[in-house]
Amino acid sequence: MGFIRILIELSLICMNPPRMSCLLAVWLAVVLSGIQAVDRSNFKTCIQSSFCKRMRDVVPGHSPYRALLETLELSNTRLTLQLINDNNKVRLLLELYRLQGNMTRLKINELKPLRPRFEVPDVLIADPPTEPLSLVSQDEGGVVLSLGADARHLVVSARPFRLDIVEGPHVLLSVNSRGLLAFEHQRPRKDTGLPYLNNNYTDLSGIGQLTYSVCLYPCLWCDKEEDQADMWEETFKSHTDSKPNGPTAISMDFSLPGVEHVYGIPEHAENLRLKTTDGHDPYRLYNLDVFQYELYNPMALYGSVPVLLSHSTQRTMGIFWLNAAETWVDISSKAAENTDSVQAPSKVAQTDVRWISESGIIDVFIMLGPKPTDVFAQYASLTGTQSFPPLFALGYHQCRWNYKDQEDVRSVDQGFDDHDIPYDFIWLDIEHADGKRYFTWDPAHFSQPREMLQGLVDKRRKMVAIVDPHIKVDSGYRVHKEIRSKNLYVKNKDGGDYEGWCWPGTSGYPDFTNPEMRSWWASMFAYDQYEGSMENLYIWNDMNEPSVFNGPEVTMHKDALHGSWEHRDIHNLYGLYVVRREGQRRKSLGLDPIIEVIPSSLSLCCGTGAVWTGDNAAEWSHLKISIPMCLSLGLVGISFCGADVGGFFKSPSSELLVRWYQTGAYQPFFRAHAHLDTPRREPWLFGPENTALIREAVRQRYALLPYWYLLFYKAHGTGQPVMRPLWVEYPEDVTTFTIDDEYLLGRDLLVHPVTDEGSKEVTVYLPGTGGVSVKLYYYHYLYSQFFSSIPVFQRGGSIIPRKNRIRRSSSCMEKDPYTLYVALSPQGTAEGELYIDDGHTFNYEQKKQFVHRRFIFADSTLSSSNISPDSQFSTASWVERVLILGAHKPSSVTLKTSGGSVASLEFDFDEATSVLTVHKPGVNAGADWTLLFQW
Repeated sequence: MGFIRILIELSLICMNPPRMSCLLAVWLAVVLSGIQAVDRSNFKTCIQSSFCKRMRDVVPGHSPYRALLETLELSNTRLTLQLINDNNKVRLLLELYRLQGNMTRLKINELKPLRPRFEVPDVLIADPPTEPLSLVSQDEGGVVLSLGADARHLVVSARPFRLDIVEGPHVLLSVNSRGLLAFEHQRPRKDTGLPYLNNNYTDLSGIGQLTYSVCLYPCLWCDKEEDQADMWEETFKSHTDSKPNGPTAISMDFSLPGVEHVYGIPEHAENLRLKTTDGHDPYRLYNLDVFQYELYNPMALYGSVPVLLSHSTQRTMGIFWLNAAETWVDISSKAAENTDSVQAPSKVAQTDVRWISESGIIDVFIMLGPKPTDVFAQYASLTGTQSFPPLFALGYHQCRWNYKDQEDVRSVDQGFDDHDIPYDFIWLDIEHADGKRYFTWDPAHFSQPREMLQGLVDKRRKMVAIVDPHIKVDSGYRVHKEIRSKNLYVKNKDGGDYEGWCWPGTSGYPDFTNPEMRSWWASMFAYDQYEGSMENLYIWNDMNEPSVFNGPEVTMHKDALHGSWEHRDIHNLYGLYVVRREGQRRKSLGLDPIIEVIPSSLSLCCGTGAVWTGDNAAEWSHLKISIPMCLSLGLVGISFCGADVGGFFKSPSSELLVRWYQTGAYQPFFRAHAHLDTPRREPWLFGPENTALIREAVRQRYALLPYWYLLFYKAHGTGQPVMRPLWVEYPEDVTTFTIDDEYLLGRDLLVHPVTDEGSKEVTVYLPGTGGVSVKLYYYHYLYSQFFSSIPVFQRGGSIIPRKNRIRRSSSCMEKDPYTLYVALSPQGTAEGELYIDDGHTFNYEQKKQFVHRRFIFADSTLSSSNISPDSQFSTASWVERVLILGAHKPSSVTLKTSGGSVASLEFDFDEATSVLTVHKPGVNAGADWTLLFQW
């Protein structure tokens, strides 16, 4: 019996009132369950989710929807048009917008709903700027609109309704070409005795409020949408979901001619390329706390990002389905017939995608690329870019559920020093708090938190403590009392405070959709509010799916209330609201200090920050799946991703642990974590040989921190993923389209982790070589034994900065010098960049305090120039060494500085590796300089 099932059954006994013996039994259940796999019966399939089943039962090719062209209205930036369902005469309102940046927005809502339908707020960073729409032609069959240059048009067909985006003779994307548009209109419940509402009602109140009138057409809804019991109430296992607003599901299909490969819609434990779902469950997007999840299936996991990317040799596009309710995504692939509304090949590959959501409206953004970088920029313009983490957040993090007391923390910290392994953060899980009352410390085991934190400050290290979004219901607990007094908890369907069972026992759930709640929550991170906190204490958010142990599918009841909206409408947004704290930047602005937030929410949606891949297991398959899981997240704007190194559940072998450290060192978020029931696994506990291998992997991470920091700076500015599939940089190389066991960091490092037990070799695909020359890549690390190596290659034509003096933490390396690795292209050229700021404040943004340099090697000259001449920042770091990979032996190397000085430099040349090492240029990292090579 799995962890969740044991926990729920025991906790139900313990809840009223909580008893210590029961709590111990629950705890024992937790401990003993560490080796169990997920119990899939706790989570719905499509057929058990009534709206998914209804929508999936819609037969393709028989769409009842027709566009009423006589209702068309066209302004400079918007087209509106009514659609009618000929089966039930219900009308919908369609809105079309042409957006800046080669995007189209499509919205569909009821023309006259009984009550407002939920439209997702707070995800878009602003109202997207529009561009003019112009009418090209119109007849009884439809209308054609211009989408600007490149002969791109939008074709609206009337009967049945269909929308095509075309470029010249080619169809790029079609909407409702399969006739799967469905929109469950709101209606009175038949068994209530209320009269039907005529969709073309007359307002009888005289004050603009909705009133019921006698239905003019008794069979207004006499169609296949006859009321079913599960439209108004639904039971899953022991939980009944009341649906006072009735059925409100929506569905729409999109066809992508010429496309065979689609990606995205995380989070799933699945390959990078999404599979077809014909004959299987669709991919589910519904944030759930799924412990020790299964691999290679479409089950919902911790987060939901409703963004899908398509890619072919011709074009990359994206579909952003802006909906926060439970959503299912069907994918099918076929050879399309020549039934397009415009000229098209008679047979082309085609992928069809159908989105199904339980409530809300249809609000979809079609991102037309055409390049991968264009799609990333288009999505970033809508939801924002990856947050720019402080430099130290990119170091190594040591975590466990739980370090038991302050002495344990001190001992682990000292262990890293004793074994010469750098790290930046040690994490504390739920046991550090007083009875799991967050913002407190256990008085027996963490009685002197400031003393503990000061010990880390002295070594320039930091701590992360967990603060979960469930609050212990305890009249003596200040946090609970204040939230209740302010009436800021989520409500149950009857209007009382919603309560569920989580780590502290009976818990309330703050309504983070309320700005007042978010503002108050932010204030709790001030040093004078969070007892024992200091400037080196940071925060970890977890369990914000939200996780409710005794709730349906281990989450909140859908009929719980956030103000006037049901939880079913906002479920996938809850975790985003938890981390979207009002006033989060007060500290950087010199106002009330708050604890900054670093890798945070497992529950995610559009525009979230850092995440990890959840409660994985110490198995080779979980190590392997971490790569496509993080790649998928990076494609939709969430670059700061990693997996629990070593696996959260079970115990890794020495080989697996070493390989996981080697892999984690080259994933954006680098953290070890483990279940409390697993044996201790600090890096030095597996023998000196393995300790040395782990030490080397961690040291490689620290050496490359300048490159990681540059990549995150660029991701923050452009939306480009840090960890990216090969096809992003090689979009016409078909071989790369399905590769997900290797990847690129930025453009210039190719990584192929070793993820199979007992491997003696790996086969690495080097894109762009044409199968002829491997001089385009250089093996970055040379070792005598395969087990000690990490297959990492630097692209020829690139320059990567490193810091090779490794110290106990990244902060200790702040003023250390740089080594430049210059990997020459076959043409003898290379270029790269270096970014430096203070590493933790927002001064780079607010005061333009940073250094951004460009390095160029061409014509036997290596030069450093300033990319941002209007920025101001002083760095003590300097360039101590330059390595030229793929070079010839020069006769001399001369340094010229911006001040006019000239000096000859010493160098070494290794003929076996063709590596030229130039010693001690001694120039400041923020200065202009030139190296001249005489060959």
